[in-house]
Amino acid sequence: NSTENAYLDGNGNLVIKAIKLNAPLTLDCWYGKCEYTSARLITKGKFEQKYGRFEARIKVPKGQGMWSAFWMLGNDIDRVGWAECGEIDILENIGKEPKTVYGTIHGPGYSGDKGISSHVKLKKAVGDDFHIFATEWSENKISFFIDGKHYKTLTPKDLPAGKKWVYDHPFFLLLNFAIGGPWGGNPDKTSVFPQEMVIDYVRVYQG
Repeated sequence: NSTENAYLDGNGNLVIKAIKLNAPLTLDCWYGKCEYTSARLITKGKFEQKYGRFEARIKVPKGQGMWSAFWMLGNDIDRVGWAECGEIDILENIGKEPKTVYGTIHGPGYSGDKGISSHVKLKKAVGDDFHIFATEWSENKISFFIDGKHYKTLTPKDLPAGKKWVYDHPFFLLLNFAIGGPWGGNPDKTSVFPQEMVIDYVRVYQG
């Protein structure tokens, strides 16, 4: 909750900043003493919506170990748990794949590395400029877009046999900038800190 990690920059942008900490390290993380701080912003309990268009204009960070995301979770997560609640990842970018944007859904029996995913590869690194990441979500259909260009639509027919479509109730929004993790790998000697995820806007339209 530090304003060093999440703040408005005075130019109309929200910034999520990842900082490499200096010794002595005092914060505790799952792997031991925390080497980095960053932030995650969540609208749970403040905003949620069923169906519509959800979009954000974002400039993602760059470098090995960076993992930025704009995503959604079902508002029943406290009652049914993850991934029964459903998850829609509108944007994921990992630093080791600088030109690639992923859109993914996770649900019961198709979560984590078994999530149903698609991606688009840009000509230049995603972090070179701002891009508009969006999903259009309606009954039995979730479509993914970047800069107005559609690249994938998922429906119940895309689920593994016998699995449940759980995208029929309100979801809340999340913005976060993670460091490391099993997918993108940890920072290395080429990684530069601090790094910023810069958000121009988040907009939601009713379906």
